[in-house]
Amino acid sequence: MAQDKPVTLAAITGAHGVTGELRLKLFGEGIAALKAHRMFNDGALTVQKLKDDGKGGAIARFAEVADRTAAEKLRGTALTVPRSALPPLGEGEYYYADLIGLPAVSTSGEALGACIAVENFGAGDVLEIERPAENGKPGKRFMVPMNAEAVPEWMQSRIVIDAAWVE
Repeated sequence: MAQDKPVTLAAITGAHGVTGELRLKLFGEGIAALKAHRMFNDGALTVQKLKDDGKGGAIARFAEVADRTAAEKLRGTALTVPRSALPPLGEGEYYYADLIGLPAVSTSGEALGACIAVENFGAGDVLEIERPAENGKPGKRFMVPMNAEAVPEWMQSRIVIDAAWVE
């Protein structure tokens, strides 16, 4: 696992007011996870102020953003931190960023492709696996729930999917 690959915690959705504050869309654990960090994007953005917007997002002020014009230019920018800056995980926990890109194999040993996304539609995490490309065409995709029955094990090097769940 690349311990320092960038992990996105939020995205800038636009300016807030005229003084350079920014509206943020939060990912993961919300504003608490964001407040644990002072620097984003390899030190390019330094938090001066961060507050909950009361709507599931946040309002931020960064030292490097002086006015609304500068704030508008950052619309769509992802706010990232190095993977190594995230808190350690407990037993059975994972960060989505650690699963995306991992090769997937079945319990019968078949190479299935790679995890390209982790979704949560309300009933728990679901892995999206993309099969290898065939004859120049993108590989087919299938989804599998991230639970002990369907995914008996995962590690830094691969995800193992029970053969009964393979499409």
